[in-house]
Amino acid sequence: MKKLPKQKSPYLTVDVIIHRDDEIVLVERKKPVEGAIAIPGGFVEWGESVENAALREVEEETGLKVELEEILGVYSAPERDPRGHIATVVFIAKPLYGEIKCSEEHLGVKWYKLSELDFSRLGIDHEKILKDYLKWRKEKRTYWSSR
Repeated sequence: MKKLPKQKSPYLTVDVIIHRDDEIVLVERKKPVEGAIAIPGGFVEWGESVENAALREVEEETGLKVELEEILGVYSAPERDPRGHIATVVFIAKPLYGEIKCSEEHLGVKWYKLSELDFSRLGIDHEKILKDYLKWRKEKRTYWSSR
């Protein structure tokens, strides 16, 4: 099989909205913006599918095992992340088991009631993603960063 030529490309990440009833799990970040809250997720590793990366990142960052239910959307606007051009596939998942616990790379992790969520504390473009999630709860459609 012919190898692809080297080229400059966006980085690929996954984010996972873990939900139950009217709550979601968010992490409190150390970086890129300390104290900002965010959807759990991270970079897809070489040779890894986005689905496996989502499951791995959730377990690493929250201690939870989840079942991926849907793809909310793909967010790929070049300016969406202050670290550079990073595209993300956003999944929606339900918790299966495990105790919620904070990883070493975050300051905290907990369940947040959607009705009490402070959108101004969300980092990167997670405010847009979570507003799309709120629409998804009613409409069950897919979203992406250009709309």
